[in-house]
Amino acid sequence: MKPSSLNKYSSFKTVELKNRTWPDKEISSAPIWCSVDLRDGNQALAIPMNISQKLELFELLVEIGFKEIEIGFPSASETEFNFVRKLVDENLIPEGVKLQCLVQAREHLIRRTFEAIEGVPNAIVHIYNSTSPLQRDITFGGATKDEIKSIAVEGTKLIKELVSTVPETQIDLEYSPESFSDTELEFALDVCEGVMEVWEPSPSKPIILNLPATVEWTTPNVHADQIEWFCNNLNNRDSAIISLHTHNDRGTGTAATELGLMAGANRVEGTLFGNGERTGNLDIATVALNMNSHGIETGLDFSDIPKAREVYERCTQMKVPDRHPYAGDLVFTAFSGSHQDAIKKGMDKIHSSDSSWAVPYLTIDPTDIGRTYEAIIRINSQSGKGGIAYILDREYGFDIPKAMQPVVGTTIYQLADKKGKELSNHEIFEAFQAEFVNVVNHLSLEEYELLHNDIKDGNVCCEAKLIKNGDQYDIKGNGNGPINAFVNALEKLGQKDFNLKDYRSHAIKGGSDADSAAYILLESFDGKEAWGCGVDPSIEIAGVKALISALNLLK
Repeated sequence: MKPSSLNKYSSFKTVELKNRTWPDKEISSAPIWCSVDLRDGNQALAIPMNISQKLELFELLVEIGFKEIEIGFPSASETEFNFVRKLVDENLIPEGVKLQCLVQAREHLIRRTFEAIEGVPNAIVHIYNSTSPLQRDITFGGATKDEIKSIAVEGTKLIKELVSTVPETQIDLEYSPESFSDTELEFALDVCEGVMEVWEPSPSKPIILNLPATVEWTTPNVHADQIEWFCNNLNNRDSAIISLHTHNDRGTGTAATELGLMAGANRVEGTLFGNGERTGNLDIATVALNMNSHGIETGLDFSDIPKAREVYERCTQMKVPDRHPYAGDLVFTAFSGSHQDAIKKGMDKIHSSDSSWAVPYLTIDPTDIGRTYEAIIRINSQSGKGGIAYILDREYGFDIPKAMQPVVGTTIYQLADKKGKELSNHEIFEAFQAEFVNVVNHLSLEEYELLHNDIKDGNVCCEAKLIKNGDQYDIKGNGNGPINAFVNALEKLGQKDFNLKDYRSHAIKGGSDADSAAYILLESFDGKEAWGCGVDPSIEIAGVKALISALNLLK
């Protein structure tokens, strides 16, 4: 922004916290997870989900493993109310899953919520009211701290009275001082303890105190200080579950959550892929998979992230960005040549050993979350030899010799530069075949035969029929192997102005058992080099075809 605009803003107050401990902590276990996709996420949609969409997303959340799901704001609309009733009346609530309902601390809304949850086996009534100075001044017209605290306390009293009206439902209470992130810590603590005095929680029946960063005002370390201060100063800490609910206004919602867990919180609210108002809520998939990448069991199953994304996108009509952590189309994709080379080497090493995951640029194995290796390396004009070799190897079974890779790479990414676009795997393979495989122009092989009856002193004899510049030639030669015999036969044709510098061959992986590939490097007497590749059911003839290809490319 313009410098003249800066006088509107000031830095956020830090927390006076002596001997803070969270910087030395390490996340070693997972928190309680609560999905708020069906409430907070739904509230942020341009077109809120209908009941069938909410039900499909609910079933996905259950399948992933969420045991606490905020299903809506049943007192806010008939759709929200009817969704809760559908889950109850059609017996769609799995055993062990708690349904959480949000409600403002207002009497008629609380009573309507209890009508909605009647018959739910396990319910969390999530009550909230705004507590920050900004909200007290603007939203509540200058309400005093006592008036704000009274809203929370009176709402809690009513909920406690209404528990007996739903005898089949086990009720847990969650209280959120909305805008905790910019509420005075002492006041937020005072309100929460006022709620606890009414509810009378115990270690065996704790209250959930949700401390939302409703708006992300400052850096994640300050958020962690707020959480640790609160945990240190809360009476009866063992009777409360401290819950986090971060937003992403500054783009650091994940960091704030992770540091908040280090600071003492033990529950996390968020959504799949971070859907939420403004810049979004916490992305639970990211935090859980971050933990998985450190070997921590989370209780959530994101082993099929493509399915989770597909259901999410269909139900919410939102799109997961290409660079979204773990789920985006391009997050396991390298275009950079140096990155591609490092990934290829790492993948080759990891597949040949039983060691822990350690591949440059990839924090996790994509297959562990349902992604495939196909998309890891993709080719444009910025790509290099390693990535192209990776694709030809993994997708088509060609193990290009390392010394040949720069030549193939240059050819392919010049094509990408000319086309001005990313090349598909098929386009890469087609270009490789056209430029290097069984190349025929001035010289072509019509027939080739090893004469096994003419083997003498360990040498072999071959006969071949060639077309050179339109004329047919029959040649014959001896040598210590099929390729050497063919080279000697070519010399009789006057075609020996080269040295054979390298020869490799292998069966083509993933192809027919009869498919073989060979690679030959030739050097002309004037120092020019050319690589050729031959493919044939016979590994001997594949080598001969590779030699013919290289000769054609040497000219």
